[in-house]
Amino acid sequence: MPKITFMGAGSTVFARNVLGDCMCTPSLCESEIALYDIDAERLEESYIILSAINKNTNGGKATLKTYCGVENRKEALRGADFVINTVQIGGYEPCTVTDFEVPKKYGLRQTIADTLGIGGIFRALRTIPFLEEVAEDFHQVCPHAMFLNYTNPMAMLTGYMQKYLGLNNSIGLCHSVQACVKGLFNSIGMEEYIGNCKWEIAGINHQAWLTRIVDGKDNDLYPEIKRRSLSGEYAEKMEWDLVRHDVMHRFGYYNTESSEHTSEYTPYYIKSKYPQLIERFKIPLDEYPRRCREQIEKWRKMREDLVKHDVEHKKSEEFGSYIINSVVNNVPLRVHGNVLNKGFITNLPADACVEVACLIDRQGIHPTYFGALPEQCAALNRTNINVQNMTIEAAKARKKELVYMAAYLDPHTAAELSLDDIKSLCDDLFEAHGKWIPQYR
Repeated sequence: MPKITFMGAGSTVFARNVLGDCMCTPSLCESEIALYDIDAERLEESYIILSAINKNTNGGKATLKTYCGVENRKEALRGADFVINTVQIGGYEPCTVTDFEVPKKYGLRQTIADTLGIGGIFRALRTIPFLEEVAEDFHQVCPHAMFLNYTNPMAMLTGYMQKYLGLNNSIGLCHSVQACVKGLFNSIGMEEYIGNCKWEIAGINHQAWLTRIVDGKDNDLYPEIKRRSLSGEYAEKMEWDLVRHDVMHRFGYYNTESSEHTSEYTPYYIKSKYPQLIERFKIPLDEYPRRCREQIEKWRKMREDLVKHDVEHKKSEEFGSYIINSVVNNVPLRVHGNVLNKGFITNLPADACVEVACLIDRQGIHPTYFGALPEQCAALNRTNINVQNMTIEAAKARKKELVYMAAYLDPHTAAELSLDDIKSLCDDLFEAHGKWIPQYR
């Protein structure tokens, strides 16, 4: 049976879904599961809940063990066949709060700030040193393991891992492709096509493109999608998705990630000069901190019930268990994942981290060829890739000058602030984050 090491196991809900899924999979139900975190209290809570799932759903077949603190990280990794990373360096407090509050002083507003923008840049800068340490342990004690990364900023972290850390048997996993088509159909009353259509998606994380969608008889569904989107008939259903629908009409294709993300990855929607756009497109500023607070409060209420009562588990839609099962049993599986572009998308840079269909089997991860994106979609991707690649190089060199350049290139940041203000904002963020970011010269 495989050994699965879960890093960031204090993220109880996520650990419950992925590892609970493994316990519900017959070929994985006897796995050795190593739970790693630096927060002893959260780690213990996850252990209690996962132990209950193991007992109630799995007949106690899995073996669970906790590893707390940096000093025990190598042992958690030792002999692992699969490593799952969900670590959020700095947590909601203080670091996520800092990522929002400091830019706000400059008039720079954000919604999620975890993948691109000034928030995404600084999240990468504080996470990459952790990945460097993990990679060193990884190569020593589990060099043949597969690394599944769920942590954002996905493209920056996965790109850095594959480009500089030798974690070649790795893949970045996200939920956006899974939810894309269903969310689109739900927003325009075309639910009957869910599960009864064929589609193609490719691009970069949180900005991949639905380039083709047809019904069971290969009829193009885009004309009807666009007609309904513009009709006004589904205005209420579309309220949560207005930015993506607008991008679809402006650039021709629907993208995978939410409107709150999309509004940050482009220079068009969050603009202090045009405050009316916030209301027009229902853009939820400061959305991620609100979600964090909500989840923390929800967890407090759930925690006692989960611990006190018999916990069971029904399999989720997370890719993790399906990938592990595919490798263990050599059962081919198709998922969308994030990997370095090696000619898979021909009109994006070769050193970009792209999101494409990947085949999984016992031999590992096999990204598939897509070809060229519609040029306008590739052009929008490149504006994001510029920021991602500059941030990767900045993190590698530990040079402030390169951090400034990454921020200068960011579409939303550059649309709102002058070059001098962007530089000053970066300096303020370096100071505010303090110990969470290593020394930059």
